[in-house]
Amino acid sequence: MDEWFKNYAKIKVRSSSHHAYQGYIDNHIKPDIGEVPLEKLTSLELQKVCKKLLNSGRIDRVESKRQPRGLSPKTVRNICQVIASAMKPAKEKKIIATDPTEGCALPKLEHREMKTLPVEQLTSFLQEAKESGVFEMYYAELTTGLRRSELLGLKWEDVNLNYATLTIRRQITRINGEVVEAPLKTKNSYRTLSIGSDAIEILTGQRQKVSGEYVFPSPTGGPISPDSVLNMLHRVLGRAGLPKVRFHDLRHTFATLAIQNGVDVKTVSGMLGHYSAGFTLDTYAHVTTAAQKEAASTMGNILSSSF
Repeated sequence: MDEWFKNYAKIKVRSSSHHAYQGYIDNHIKPDIGEVPLEKLTSLELQKVCKKLLNSGRIDRVESKRQPRGLSPKTVRNICQVIASAMKPAKEKKIIATDPTEGCALPKLEHREMKTLPVEQLTSFLQEAKESGVFEMYYAELTTGLRRSELLGLKWEDVNLNYATLTIRRQITRINGEVVEAPLKTKNSYRTLSIGSDAIEILTGQRQKVSGEYVFPSPTGGPISPDSVLNMLHRVLGRAGLPKVRFHDLRHTFATLAIQNGVDVKTVSGMLGHYSAGFTLDTYAHVTTAAQKEAASTMGNILSSSF
């Protein structure tokens, strides 16, 4: 796997994926099948690996103690895809006669329902966030829709309070157990967003509260662990008497409210860093459909007076 990664993967996949591939190899692939000769690797052996990863594949670390022991179906599929990518050149070069990944059944992807915080719950949420000392972070998230990794990667050099903009240049992720900076995944993720006067005021206050280069630093001044931020979110929601949502659902909340309040899909797409407005439209089709029905009803009411 190491030779494949060095000679194939590092050339063909984007650099931002290198760490993820290396993590899959070091943490999951080599420990389970690293000693198995390539020509003796079977579909049955790989199927056992998939089952093990689903049941108990999570790497032990402090932040993951309360999480399920198994990896998500999506992560397991990603790991299997890395193995399949290594098998393909091996088969082409006739190192192996058959590709064992071709007979391996991958776990079905979970459909995770999109959740949003209704407007009537936002006041309770933000009030509890204020009392918990994390109001600024969640306010910034709800007014920009940044990905969690992007929000945590914000530095003061990215904030222009005079021009009321935030520039997204990096993300914070965990690689081999260490919380580090990493490049953004796509070119569309590199973007500059406008922020409102309230956000400027809140960030100005945040600047006076913290020291160091990060806008939302850890207690030691470095970047915050993404897992810690999720645990913090769940504590705030619990104290506010609100149901649990993912951090990503705060991003959905921003997008949904923006579209419902008349911001066009193309603008929302650019703010979210999506690769196309079409993807945004598909993701929030339920919102735009409701808006279209409301528009149709409004127009019907207006025109009904003419006959």
